Amino acid sequence: MKEVPVPLPIYMAKEGKWFVASCPVLDIATQGLTEEEVKENMQDLIHDFLNDPDTQKPDIDTIMSVSLTNVPVKISEGVLYRKTTSSSAK
Repeated sequence: MKEVPVPLPIYMAKEGKWFVASCPVLDIATQGLTEEEVKENMQDLIHDFLNDPDTQKPDIDTIMSVSLTNVPVKISEGVLYRKTTSSSAK
């Protein structure tokens, strides 16, 4: 059977010494010690997930309709840069 490349949105972040990645449309996640390792782990996980006959999968229309976007949100500098203000109640 011919394989067709399908772009899937993957969220990646560094958490401590680990890189973590999730694929929201498939509801799967993995980790690795390097960015390259987590990408390879995600590719393997997606392949295993899609080829597992016992796993329910979303239809192709659902997969192709997913998109990622940035939503501007105003956040105070104290939260953004972890600055705290001290106030004492007397």
